[in-house]
Amino acid sequence: MRFDLADLSLFRHVVEAGSITHGAARAHLALAAASTRIRNMEETLGVPLLTRGRQGVTPTPAGRTLLQHARAILRQAEQLHEDLGAYGGGLAGQIRVLSNTNALTEFLPEALSSFLAAHPNVSVDLEERLSDEIVGLIAEGVADLGIVAGTVDARALETYPFRHDRFVLVVASSHPLAKKAMVGFEDVLGYDFVGLDRASALQRFLASKAVRIGRPLRLRLQLRSFDAVCRLVECKVGIGIVPQTTAQRVAKTMAITVVPLTDAWALRELTLCIRNMKELPLYARQLVEHLRAQG
Repeated sequence: MRFDLADLSLFRHVVEAGSITHGAARAHLALAAASTRIRNMEETLGVPLLTRGRQGVTPTPAGRTLLQHARAILRQAEQLHEDLGAYGGGLAGQIRVLSNTNALTEFLPEALSSFLAAHPNVSVDLEERLSDEIVGLIAEGVADLGIVAGTVDARALETYPFRHDRFVLVVASSHPLAKKAMVGFEDVLGYDFVGLDRASALQRFLASKAVRIGRPLRLRLQLRSFDAVCRLVECKVGIGIVPQTTAQRVAKTMAITVVPLTDAWALRELTLCIRNMKELPLYARQLVEHLRAQG
């Protein structure tokens, strides 16, 4: 049985992405090459590693066993890379970070920029996820560091305070809701919304809240950034929900009104979570300390 690190890394990416196509993209391989590698692994072992379906792929029992060992081997390879890198005059490695939408858009750009400037031999693989997904993936060892909302149960992990913010409603200054002192999410579901892409963690979160209330989220337009959401809100396309930090900043130059939300989930205490600080590579520990200091 001969699997190289590229095989193991590809397999991990495929399982975590739930798709050979997306896994190949993460591994920077052509789809045909990735499919061939996976097929060769299965033929070498003599058992299927993936169950293929219309919705993607899931690991078989043999695949789950391989994934467990692949993660351990890849962690050891990272440690080896770090140890040997010290002899070359600097660290070299990649840190995998999972973040919810709020932290990713409002707080991480500046924090990661300063960290990467100070560590030119380190790269960061940053992925947006829902907070509850992040907790499970960190516990499984999928990533080194997660940033989640404080409302999720992360007691199985090591956690550290990061930042705090809240989500608010933004409306055009002439909108009827602009006269409200505060409002509940349920009370604004009758209006058209401008929001982020449906695949974003925040948009999936809001859609799930609307489903629980029993009313649809009328998303008229999907955009790539909170600033763009506010601009379209100003143009009266719809209303939006964005972080308060964004709303206060853009309200200085846009004709929008910020309306606080009464829902408990609107307050966002952001938390850093890791599985075990001692198990992290040195450069990952340095990022954790950097983010704690930024907070």
